Amino acid sequence: MVVLEAPPVRDTRRVSAAVAAAGVSSFALLYAPQPVLPQLAAGFRLDPGSASLTIGVATGALAVAVLPVAWLAGLVGRRRVIVWSVLASAIIGLLLPLAPSFSVLLAMRAVQGVAVAGFAGVAAAYLADAVGTARLPAAVGAMIAGNSVGGMLGRLGAGFAAGPMGWHGALLVVAVLSLLCALFAALTLPRDHAPEPGSQTPGRGSGAPGRGSPDAGPVRRARLGAGLVGPFTVGALATGAFVALYNAAGFRLAAPPLSLAPAAASLVFLSYAMGTASSAAAGRLAQRLGWTKALVTALAVTVAGSVLTAHTSLPLIAAGFAVLTAGFFAAHAIANAWVAAEAPPSARGRAAGVYTLCYYLGSGLGGTAGGVVYGHAGWAWLIGLTSAWLVLAIVAVLMTRRAR
Repeated sequence: MVVLEAPPVRDTRRVSAAVAAAGVSSFALLYAPQPVLPQLAAGFRLDPGSASLTIGVATGALAVAVLPVAWLAGLVGRRRVIVWSVLASAIIGLLLPLAPSFSVLLAMRAVQGVAVAGFAGVAAAYLADAVGTARLPAAVGAMIAGNSVGGMLGRLGAGFAAGPMGWHGALLVVAVLSLLCALFAALTLPRDHAPEPGSQTPGRGSGAPGRGSPDAGPVRRARLGAGLVGPFTVGALATGAFVALYNAAGFRLAAPPLSLAPAAASLVFLSYAMGTASSAAAGRLAQRLGWTKALVTALAVTVAGSVLTAHTSLPLIAAGFAVLTAGFFAAHAIANAWVAAEAPPSARGRAAGVYTLCYYLGSGLGGTAGGVVYGHAGWAWLIGLTSAWLVLAIVAVLMTRRAR
């Protein structure tokens, strides 16, 4: 039996820095097309719902790939999968501007989504092994903060570059910056502290988790019997609401009476700074209030912010996006850490994969559905739809507490 010791603080800081850089790279690439959706729609003659597929296809492919990638990480190591992920997704990002048609662009985005799955589906479990459960909420908060920084920088970079360079140049700028972050992560990320539980167990040799593996049964209990239904539901519904609002934001800000230019409209993504701060503080909130109260509070803040964006005043719209972004990223960080901390150690990798699956299914399906609703019914109906999703997520969290 091998007893693992907690890594020294220096290693913890190194892990956090490397994973944050990988998050910046991955999420800058994943959502870089969001601020240029109006330009893509004009260039390819698309409606808002069709243009939103540029995001939905990538996140949907990520969702489909995340569990197989988590299984692969159990065989070859989580660090190796993360490194492959960030480098491959950045290289694909460099090729996106060369897409000759919208269908080719969607195909390339799907492949990029599969590549990003290597980071998104493995990082939380990697952190749990690397820093231990005591430091996990703070470490996951730092990871989510890096994700939010990446999302903000990717969107801002694309938005500001779209004016002088078009959507081709905008995506290229983001890809170059993401490649630099990916190289830093690849050179800095420490080796795995231990193999994936279940990939090599005493007396059984190595192999993939399967029906007879110790990893197969506990994950089912983790999902259904250990109180993880709530955070899984938050991953799907809250993310769908969040992405739907941001997918439609560019169209609303560019349309009359606001009629903002792409660079000005992209300033809404400065709200991600609020997400960076709230996700970093989410660990302390969860430790003070407990998983359930902290998560319900964060979701309620998200609802309040989304309702505030219904006003026609630009300052109030900006304030609403800041509030809903802070609430969402806090909820995401708490739900992510909840899954990683509460799942049995032998099922931690797959439980994290299930959460990521829910998260990106929500992003792909919810984001695309939101674009369709906005295109046909307008912003007020979109707010009503997304608020209903968030309320359902709150109900799921409260029901999970009663079931535990």
